[in-house]
Amino acid sequence: MVLRRDGVCNPVTYVLKAVEAFKRFGRDYKSRPAAFKVTRQGYLRPVPALLRLNKGFTLLELIVVLFIVVLGFSAIGINISSGSDSAGLKVAARDIVSALRYARGQALMSHQETTLTLDLANNSYTVSSRGKIYAIPKAVKVTLVTAQSELKSDEGLGNIRFFADGSSTGGRVTLTRGAAGWQIDINWLTGQIELNDTHAIK
Repeated sequence: MVLRRDGVCNPVTYVLKAVEAFKRFGRDYKSRPAAFKVTRQGYLRPVPALLRLNKGFTLLELIVVLFIVVLGFSAIGINISSGSDSAGLKVAARDIVSALRYARGQALMSHQETTLTLDLANNSYTVSSRGKIYAIPKAVKVTLVTAQSELKSDEGLGNIRFFADGSSTGGRVTLTRGAAGWQIDINWLTGQIELNDTHAIK
C-alpha cells in the first residue's frame, strides 16, 4: 500500500504497483518454473511386518518323536544282536573245521588213525591226539551225521575218523542258532573238509 505524505492512500498508485508485481512474478515463473513448483509431501504408511512366531513343539509331537527314536534304537539293537549271534556261530563252525583239518593232518603225518569226537550232550568236542576239551556255545544246536560204527548213541558221542591215507569215515556237522546255520561236510574218499552257509546251500 502506498501512502501519501498526508497519510491518504493513493488507489491508482496501489493498482499500478500491484500490476507491476504480478508481471514480475510472471517473468520469474517463466524463467525459473522449478523454483515455484509446489510438491506435495508424501506420507509413509506403516506396513505391518509378518512375524512367524515359534510356538515350539506340542506334547503330542514330542511323544511321536520319542516313540520313533525308541523304535530306531530297538531296531539297531536287534540287528547288532543278530549280527553278533551269527558271527559267534561262524566262529564256532570255523573252530571245528580247524580241528578236523588238524586231525586229518595228524593222521597223514603219523600214519595213524585220528578221530574228532563230538559230545552232543555237552556241546563240546575233542581230538584224539589232544587232551583238551573244546567247548561249543550252549545256544548253538549241533547235529552230526557219520558212519553208524562211529556213533555212541547212549553217551551222545559221535566220531569223525581220519585214516593214514587222508581218507575218512565221512560225515556232516551242522551248527544252527536261530535262523543262521553253518554246515561242515567231510568227504569220505579224500577227507577234504568244506564249510558252507546253510542259506547259500538252499
